[in-house]
Amino acid sequence: MTTALREPQRVGALAGRLEAILAGRGIDPAADPIDVSDGPVTALELAAARIPARYQRAFADHPQVTAWVDEIARAARPGPSGTRGIALGPSLLLAGPTGTGKTHQAYGAVRSLLGAGVRLRWEAVNTPDLYARLRPRQGHDPERDLATLSRCPLLILDDLGAAKHSEWTEELTYRLIDRRYTERLPTLITTNLPIDALRGAVGDRVASRLAEMTQRVILTGPDRRRQPTA
Repeated sequence: MTTALREPQRVGALAGRLEAILAGRGIDPAADPIDVSDGPVTALELAAARIPARYQRAFADHPQVTAWVDEIARAARPGPSGTRGIALGPSLLLAGPTGTGKTHQAYGAVRSLLGAGVRLRWEAVNTPDLYARLRPRQGHDPERDLATLSRCPLLILDDLGAAKHSEWTEELTYRLIDRRYTERLPTLITTNLPIDALRGAVGDRVASRLAEMTQRVILTGPDRRRQPTA
């Protein structure tokens, strides 16, 4: 008798929690399901849920970035399903003043790879958020987060050198970059710092690995965010 009463209560509690989670994400649990009968959802469409709104239509048009996309796509290897997956390859260091389109080009490169049919597991993080994410705190395993970022097939590491430098941040950056350098995993790195100033912000060990593992792309021009819109 007691068991029969507890099970509906448990189901009701789980349903309530699910509705609260959906509501917190702006999803109406009572809404009609999305009609997907028009065709399969592409990888690019799925990625749109993870790409920040400002970059969901980003397009990579810099010659060095498009050349990198082509190189990575050519090196993709077929997986068990026959879909080509990202393999080993070079990284890009996109440097330039604020507002010259570095992050736009990085997300555009990801979209170009997905549009080319490359099966892609990727992560994106800017360095201030990276250090906040990996800061030790109760109930959180920063080593697991670091391993996820270190091993994912493609990583966007945005705004390298933007956070306040310390021995702790330098060590974390080194561990992340060193693992990706050792495994030759493609990484898209952006920085506002001039190349000759980057060494002071990240340390000699990181700068040395970046010099070998990355192709440098220098973006110039005015701050696009300050340009008048039509």
